[in-house]
Amino acid sequence: MSTPKKKIPEAPAQPTIENRKARFEYHLLERFEAGIVLLGCEVKAIREGQMTLQDSYARYWKDEVWLYNCHITPYSRKQSYEVIDPLRIRKLLLNQKEIKKLKEWTERKKGASVIPVKAYFKKGKLKLEIAFAEGKKQFDKRATVRKREQDREAQSAMKRGR
Repeated sequence: MSTPKKKIPEAPAQPTIENRKARFEYHLLERFEAGIVLLGCEVKAIREGQMTLQDSYARYWKDEVWLYNCHITPYSRKQSYEVIDPLRIRKLLLNQKEIKKLKEWTERKKGASVIPVKAYFKKGKLKLEIAFAEGKKQFDKRATVRKREQDREAQSAMKRGR
C-alpha cells in the first residue's frame, strides 16, 4: 500500500507594485531588471504592500545607480526604536555594462529619465524593473486617453453583441 503524499502549502502571493502613472506620463523604451539594497524592516513592509513608486526615479552618481523618491512606509510591527526615513536614497544593483549604458543614455538625451516601472519578488529577492523614459507631450497624453476610451467602447460593444 502506498501512503498518500502530503500537500505542500503554497507560499503566500507576493505583492507586485506597479507605477501605473509611468505609462501615462512617459514613453517607456528599454527595460532592465535591477536589485535594490534594502534594510530588513523595509523588505517586510514591501511584503505588506507598503511601497510607492509614484514620482520616483533613478540617477547615475559616482559609478553607481541610485533610486530617489521611492516611499516605503515603515513596517507596522517593528519592535526597535530606530527611525528610518521612508524617502531615503537606495542603491540599485546593476552590472557594469548596464550602468555604463544608463550613464551614456542619460548624458546623451536631454529630458531623458530612468523610471522604475514595477517592483516584484523573484526567488525571494526584491527586483525592480526600470526603464529608459522620455516624457510625453500633452497631445500624446490626450491620444493615450482617447485610445483607451475607444478600446473600452469596443469591448462593451462586443459584450452587447453576444
